[in-house]
Amino acid sequence: MQYPETELVLNKFGQVYHLGLSPENISDKIILVGDQDRVDLVASFFDTLEHSSQHREFVSKTGVYKGKRITALSTGIGTDNIDITISELDALVNIDLNERCDKKSITKLTMVRIGTCGILQPEVPIHSYILSSHAYGLDNVAHFYEIDKSKSELELNHQISEHLNLPDGINTYTVSASQQLVHSLESDKTVKGITVTSSGFYGPQGRSLRLKTKTETLNERLTSFRHEEGRITNFEMESSALFALGKALGHECATICLGIANRPNKDFSKDYSKDMLKLIEYVLERI
Repeated sequence: MQYPETELVLNKFGQVYHLGLSPENISDKIILVGDQDRVDLVASFFDTLEHSSQHREFVSKTGVYKGKRITALSTGIGTDNIDITISELDALVNIDLNERCDKKSITKLTMVRIGTCGILQPEVPIHSYILSSHAYGLDNVAHFYEIDKSKSELELNHQISEHLNLPDGINTYTVSASQQLVHSLESDKTVKGITVTSSGFYGPQGRSLRLKTKTETLNERLTSFRHEEGRITNFEMESSALFALGKALGHECATICLGIANRPNKDFSKDYSKDMLKLIEYVLERI
C-alpha cells in the first residue's frame, strides 16, 4: 500500500511536514521536551553535535553523549502536538518516504519526555523528579485510533473515573508507560505515580480565573485517589497521547517531570533552572 500525498505529507525537501526532519537526522533514542529552549539545555551535555534544525515549534538537535547517539526534540504544548510528533517520528523510521510504503522491518524508538508538572500530593516537595507509571488522559487524542487497552488499564481508568465524577462528555483513558524505561529511570531520587494528562492548563487542571470551572474540587479528588497501582502524583499535558500512540506503534515511552508547583500547598518554584539541568543529566545517564 502506498500512502497518498494527503496522508503522508512531506515538504519540498522530502522531509516529514511538521518536524522538518529526514530519517538520518534522528537517533533511535529521543528526549522529548515541551519548551523549545530546553532542547539547547539537553544539547549542552552532548560531546558532539551533528544536526540542528527548527520548523515552527519543533526544534531538533542530534548529537552524542558518552558514546550514545541521542536526539532532543521540542514538541510544544499539548497532546495535539504529541499526535503530530509521534506520527512523524514513527514515519521517519518505519515508512520509506520515497516509496511511500511501510518498511519490511520495524524500528523501535526509545522516547523519554522531560517536562515540568504540578504535584498533587502535599508531602511531595517541589523540584522532585516525578516518574509516570501510567497516564490518565483527559484529552481525546487516543480515542481517534484503534488502540487496544489491557484489562488492568481499563480497570484503572474505570476506578479513577468513578472516583472523580467528571462532568458529562469527558471520556478518559488510561495507559501505562514502558515498564522497561520506568525501571531504568526509577531510583531513590524519583517519586513514581499516576500522571493526569490534561487537555488545558486552567479549567482542565482545576484552575479558575474569571471564568468559572465545573471542576472546582478536581484536585482534591485526584489527591485522595488510592489504588493498588498507586496514587495520582501530578498534572501535565502530554503523556497520555505519548504512551498510547507510542506503545501502539511498538515504541518504548516514558515521562519524568520536575515538579515545579505543589497544588495542595499552593507552592510554586521561584527558580528551577539548576534542578532542570540536573534532571536532564539524570535522564541522559539512563536512556
